[in-house]
Amino acid sequence: MLRIVVTVLGLASGSDGLPSKKPAAVGMSAVRLESVERIVTRGIDAGGYPGAAVVVGRKGAVVLQRGFGRLSWSEASNSVSPDTSIYDVASLTKVVGTTAAIMALYDDGKIQLAAPVTRYLPQFTGGLNDMVTVADLLTHRSGLPAARNLWRGAATPDAARAMVMSTRVKDIPGRKYEYSDLGADVLGFIVEAVSQQPLDVFLHNRVFGPLGMRNTFFRPADSLRYRVAPTELISPRGYPIHGQVHDENAFALGGVAGHAGLFSTASDLSIFAQMMLDGGSYQGVRIFADTTVALFTRRVAGHRALGWDTADGDYGSGRYLTPRAYGHTGFTGTSMWIDPDREMFVILLTNRVHGAKARHPGRVISDVRSDLSDAAVLAVIDGPRGAMKMPTAFRADRRDGWNGDTQKVRAAKAAAATAARKSATARRARTRAAAAKKRAPASTRGKRSGATR
Repeated sequence: MLRIVVTVLGLASGSDGLPSKKPAAVGMSAVRLESVERIVTRGIDAGGYPGAAVVVGRKGAVVLQRGFGRLSWSEASNSVSPDTSIYDVASLTKVVGTTAAIMALYDDGKIQLAAPVTRYLPQFTGGLNDMVTVADLLTHRSGLPAARNLWRGAATPDAARAMVMSTRVKDIPGRKYEYSDLGADVLGFIVEAVSQQPLDVFLHNRVFGPLGMRNTFFRPADSLRYRVAPTELISPRGYPIHGQVHDENAFALGGVAGHAGLFSTASDLSIFAQMMLDGGSYQGVRIFADTTVALFTRRVAGHRALGWDTADGDYGSGRYLTPRAYGHTGFTGTSMWIDPDREMFVILLTNRVHGAKARHPGRVISDVRSDLSDAAVLAVIDGPRGAMKMPTAFRADRRDGWNGDTQKVRAAKAAAATAARKSATARRARTRAAAAKKRAPASTRGKRSGATR
């Protein structure tokens, strides 16, 4: 039986999370928000993930904060709590971690976006590499490939780093979009070179610590393992992954990488999201200049901003976020979307890579991400045109392709089943009629026969 943990928040300090308010107090409908429970629970029931942490916030307060299911499929595992359950956030590392570090150094005047990468990393040189700028890396237009199998070719973190730095740019920088983990790793190296600190140390000192994000870090301590959601059951490392970064290349880099490796709770991420909505400050603590937040979250190349993705009706953002909304997703089943026009954010953390029982868990998490965003936005009732029309069904209600069948296939199967039932009914009727005819007296059969003729 699914267990749901509802966290009731009171007014709290920044280190304990955002204050809570009833939906009506921030222009939202509690009744409409109830669809969130159905959407997330359907994903669990379909075998997409064993549990999830969800936070929806608006106008400086949390309106929904819930844990669903458990950290693993085991009945003995802990229930999910948005306050304490720690998830591997995968590519959310790129924005909450690496991009945040670049934003801070940009604010400090230590990094220029138009500067060539070689200014900060002289060894990143040769051919087209010399043309790559920091902005190219942030928009995934550096010309670097998506990734390399560092975990196969490097025996140590230093060797993995050398592999990244030796990667040759294959396309003219700025011309073509290709989502690149390697580009994010190079950004992480820039942070370390400029700050003269490891990436994780710089982020703790400059961002997470000042915000009171106590449960956000790389390489969780063993003492926290009971609170960490496990990920891969069968991995190239030869053992189940629990408390280590799921991404093999990030693990090869020592667990701290620009593209992955960060762990966090939904509650901690809500503080970060609110800080971004507040223009770079939170409860009197300024992390970024408001102009820096505006610069980095503005769409500049296709659907990409600087480091951040933007809501484009796809990539898990749903249909209803405004054009200025931005966020990111993570391979492990995570997402965070921030809509400055509506003053709201939506956070989802899952471990859908943990022995998913659905045939197509990627379809499950994609639909649930989008549905969650849509349900949160549709719960806003104080928009300029009032409440938007609710759909007759969410993606999670249709479950297209979750376990092999699409809606069209299911409809065809249903029609075929109906036709088969009708055919069987007709056959039974003919059989009964024939049997009745045989049982009738001969004189009766003759009279009927003559009457027919």
